[in-house]
Amino acid sequence: MLFELWKHPRPEAPVFRRDGQVVVASHRLAREVLADRERFSAANALDAVVPIPAGPLRELAAHRFRLPATLANNDTATHGPIRERFGEVFAPANVEALRPWLTGLARRTAAGVAFRLRAGEEVDLDAAVSSEIPLAALARLMELDVLMDDSAATAEVKRFSRAALELFWGDPTPERQRELAGTTGPFHALLRGWAAESTGATRALFEAYGEDAATAALFFLLVAGQETTSQFLTLLLHRLVVEPGLLESAPTAIVEEGLRLLPPITSWRRVALRDTELDGVAVDAGDSVLVWLAAAGADEGVAACPAAMIPGQRGSRRHLAFGAGAHRCLGSQLSRLEAEVVVAELAPLLPRCEVVAAPVSDPNLSFRMPSPLVVRLRD
Repeated sequence: MLFELWKHPRPEAPVFRRDGQVVVASHRLAREVLADRERFSAANALDAVVPIPAGPLRELAAHRFRLPATLANNDTATHGPIRERFGEVFAPANVEALRPWLTGLARRTAAGVAFRLRAGEEVDLDAAVSSEIPLAALARLMELDVLMDDSAATAEVKRFSRAALELFWGDPTPERQRELAGTTGPFHALLRGWAAESTGATRALFEAYGEDAATAALFFLLVAGQETTSQFLTLLLHRLVVEPGLLESAPTAIVEEGLRLLPPITSWRRVALRDTELDGVAVDAGDSVLVWLAAAGADEGVAACPAAMIPGQRGSRRHLAFGAGAHRCLGSQLSRLEAEVVVAELAPLLPRCEVVAAPVSDPNLSFRMPSPLVVRLRD
C-alpha cells in the first residue's frame, strides 16, 4: 500500500502503523510533524527506503557517492546557513524576473506541440513539455551553464533523476538496484565536476563546506528542484485534458487546486527523536514517521469541498504540497510560476486534445513517477 499511496485517497485513520512506518494522514498532524524539530528530525529524508545491498553500495562507493546532511536531510547547525544561500537564489524577485523568458519558452513549446498535433502526430506531453521547461528554468536560475548549452547533459539529468528516485524511494529488486546504482553512481561523479566548476550559490557552498556538500546540494536540487515540477505538470495536464472545463478558471487557481489534490510528492519522512505520541498513537524514538502529504491536502476542513477539484474554492492554498516548517520547499514559487505559465500557454490547445495513453505511476514511497502522457487532436 505505502508504495502506491496515490491509489488510496482516504486514509483509514489520522495516524496508523503500516509496513514499519508510522503514517500521519491528517492535515493538522502532518503540519505538526513537519514543523516540530524538537520531536522529529529530517535526517532520514534521503535514506533508501529499500536497503541497498553490498554490490550496489560498492558501485556507488566507487564513484564517491555521498549524501551528507545538506538540505532536505539536514537538521544540524549548518542547515540554516546553507538554506539561506540557496534561499537568495530562489527569492521571489529572482523567480518573478524569469517570467518573460519562461513565458517565451512555454509559448514556443506550445507552438511546437500544436504544429505536431496538426500534422497528425501523437505527442507525449511529458517529454515535450513537462521534462523540458522545469529543468531549463532551474538551470537558468542556478546559473548551471552546462545545462543551458548542452542538450546531452539535459537528457542525462533526466535519466539520472528517474534512476535516483527509484533507487532511494522506489521498491526495486536487488537486480534492479544494481542497474540503478550503475546509473546513479557515475552521474554523481559528474555532479562533482559541475560543483567544482560552479558559480553563484553552489560555488559559495563549495568554498564554505566543501565538495561533498556542494555535490549533495546539486543532487537534491536537480532531482527535487525539477523532477517534482515535471511530474506535477504531467499530472495536471492530464487532468486538464480529461476535464477541460477546469480551464475556465484562472491559471493560478488551477495550479493551487492541482497542488492540493495532485501533489507530485505523495509522502515524506521524518524520524522520531524521542518517545512521543500522535493523536493517541505511541511513537518510539527512532520510528520512521511517514507524512502522507496527498491525504493531508484532501483532509476534511482543508478546503470547502476537499475531495473535489474546484479551482479558487475556499482553502485551496492550505495544502502541504511544499511541506512546512524549516524544510519547506525552497522552489515553491518557481514551481508555481512554471505551472501557471505552462497552463496559460497550453490552455487554448488542451480542450482540443484527447488522451491516447494516460500517465501511470510506478511503485514509489514518495514520488508519483508518472509514465508518458500521450495525446492527439480530437476528430
